[in-house]
Amino acid sequence: MTASSHQVLESTTILAPVPTLCLDYVNTRYWRGSETATETLGDTAALAAWLGREGGAPASWASVLARMAQDEPAAAQRLFERAIDLRETIHRLLVARATGEKVQARDIALLNEALAQAPSRERLDGHSSGWTVPRAAASAETLLAPVLWSAADLLLQGDAARIRQCANEKCRWVFVDASKAGSRRWCTMNSCGNRAKAQRHYHKAKTVKA
Repeated sequence: MTASSHQVLESTTILAPVPTLCLDYVNTRYWRGSETATETLGDTAALAAWLGREGGAPASWASVLARMAQDEPAAAQRLFERAIDLRETIHRLLVARATGEKVQARDIALLNEALAQAPSRERLDGHSSGWTVPRAAASAETLLAPVLWSAADLLLQGDAARIRQCANEKCRWVFVDASKAGSRRWCTMNSCGNRAKAQRHYHKAKTVKA
């Protein structure tokens, strides 16, 4: 169900998002395999900041959400909770692709419902620089339109076969493997890859000493 308010998002142009934008969104919660995951979107203010900085939403829209948190805190909280629910739906879909598990029909239905409530990509702006979206009430689906579009694009195109989840069981970062061989296992070699390498050397040395 759409969580909206009396705040209005003016008609504007949204640049076409890269397909990996949805990965940036789901990874706002990371170290998901750890005892306590790290959450970067703890409240409406954090969500508004992310949308305006990385989420592909116009700065004016992010400002509307920030103002909504002050003027309509209850509605803003509902919108925030809906945005986090959508993040977790997209995460489940991407992880299913990454691990080869069956994609749940319920998650596809939830994404389709959100896409239906988000602005449609029907009209290019006059300069062909992005999509023209109409004036609308503030809602999670509208504010997250670029993320939702990117999730659908990524799941439907060839790169879906290269969606991966970091092999570090405590990390579980989701990414697209752009390596030539398609055999990347770690979110980055400098972090989880080096940790795994150091751990292997440690256990090898310990076995030799024993």
